[in-house]
Amino acid sequence: MQQFRRLTPLALALGLMLGSPTLLAAEAVEVSAVEAVNGKAPLPLEELRTFAEVMDRIKAAYVEPVDDKTLLENAIKGMLGNLDPHSAYLEPEAFAELQESTSGEFGGLGIEVGTEDGFIKVVSPIDDTPASKAGIQPGDLIVKIDGQPTKGLSLMEAVDKMRGKAGSKINLTLVREGGKPFDVELTRAVIKVKSVRSQLLEDGYGLIRISQFQVNTGEEVGKALAKLRKDNGKKLRGLVLDLRNNPGGVLQAAVEVADHFLKKGLIVYTEGRIANSELRFNADPADASEGVPLVVLINGGSASASEIVAGALQDHKRGVLMGTDSFGKGSVQTVLPLNNDRALKLTTALYFTPNGRSIQAQGIVPDIEVARAKLTREDSGELIKEADLAGHLGNGNGGADKPSGSKQQKAPRPQDDDYQLSQALNLLKGLNVTRGE
Repeated sequence: MQQFRRLTPLALALGLMLGSPTLLAAEAVEVSAVEAVNGKAPLPLEELRTFAEVMDRIKAAYVEPVDDKTLLENAIKGMLGNLDPHSAYLEPEAFAELQESTSGEFGGLGIEVGTEDGFIKVVSPIDDTPASKAGIQPGDLIVKIDGQPTKGLSLMEAVDKMRGKAGSKINLTLVREGGKPFDVELTRAVIKVKSVRSQLLEDGYGLIRISQFQVNTGEEVGKALAKLRKDNGKKLRGLVLDLRNNPGGVLQAAVEVADHFLKKGLIVYTEGRIANSELRFNADPADASEGVPLVVLINGGSASASEIVAGALQDHKRGVLMGTDSFGKGSVQTVLPLNNDRALKLTTALYFTPNGRSIQAQGIVPDIEVARAKLTREDSGELIKEADLAGHLGNGNGGADKPSGSKQQKAPRPQDDDYQLSQALNLLKGLNVTRGE
C-alpha cells in the first residue's frame, strides 16, 4: 500500500491525460482512502480533469504544434509564479545563475527586480554595476525591454531578457514616480559584486557599506571592523552601517552580520510549515564592534536580509536607524533541487524580528526619517575676519592667527555629496558631544 500511494498521483495524472476512465475510477477510490488515513484532502479530481481537457484542447487547436514537455513546464511555471512574487521554477540556466549570484559573480546589469501590478519593478541597483552607473533607482518600473512591453511577463522571463553576453547593449524604458517614460541604454557586463566596503569618513568615524548578503559577508564585515580600528589607530568613536539599496541575500550571512554588533539575545526567528523551517538565531557573547555608537542607513531598496539586520539592531536598541522605510520582504525562500539540474525556489517561511514584528509588506520604519536629497553648497565668498584687520591683537593663549583663506581645502569625502550619510555622521558626532567624548 505504501508503494502504491507514492505512485498514485503520477499514475492518476497520466491516466487523466491519456483519457482512461477505468484507471480514473479505480484509483480515485484508493487515493481517497489513503489520503483519509493520513489526514490529507483527496486530490481535486474535477480540476485535474479540467487541466487534462485544457492541455488536450491546446494540443488539438493551437495555431502551432506544442509538445507535451513545453506545456507541462509552462504549467509548472504558472503553478509557482502565481503563489507569490518570489517563488519560481528554475530551469538549468536559471538555477546556475542563482548559484552564481549568491557567490558574488554573474552576468547582466546588476539590478534586483520584483513585480508590481504586472510590471517589473526595481528593488535596487547593485553598487558599481551598469544599472547603478546609469542612475537606475529603487522603485523604477521597467515598462519595456528593448522596445518590448514587460506587462504580463513573468519575473524569470524578464530577467532572462535582461541577461546576456557581456558587452552587448540593452535599452530599458523606465517610469519613475508616475512620470513620463524615458529610455536608458546600458551595456551588459560580468557583475562582480564586492559585498563589503569600508573606509574612515573622518578621524574616529568609520563607514561599512554592505551591497548584498553573500556567503562570506559575515566574515568580511568582521575583517572590515578590524581594519577600521587599525586604520584609526584606536577604538572608533562612531560607525555608519550602510544597508541602502541592499536587496538581501543569504539568511545566515545576515545573522552573522547582526551578531557582530550584539552580545546577547534573539536576532531573528522564522516560522513555516515544513520541517526545519522554524528556526531561531541568537547572538553569541563576543562583540566585534566593541559597542561602538552605530547609525544604520536604510531605504526603499533595503530588502530581506537587510531588514533582518536592521530589525534586530533596532529591537535591541543597538543603533539608530536613519533613512526611509525599507522594502518589506519578510519571507524566506528555500531552493529545492529537482532532477535534471532544475530546482524550485519556494517561499517556505516568514521571518520575525526579536520583538515578534513581521516585516512582510510593511517594512522597517527608521527611527529618524531622512529623505534622499541633493546637496548644493552656497559660495558665500571670503568674509573679512578679525585676523585680517591691521593692528589686530594676538590670541591671548598664544595660538596662531586664522585669517580668511587660511582654511585648507579637504579632499572629497563620501559624505560631501550624500545627504543621508552626512546626517548619519552628524548624529554620531552629536552623540559623542553629549557624552563628553
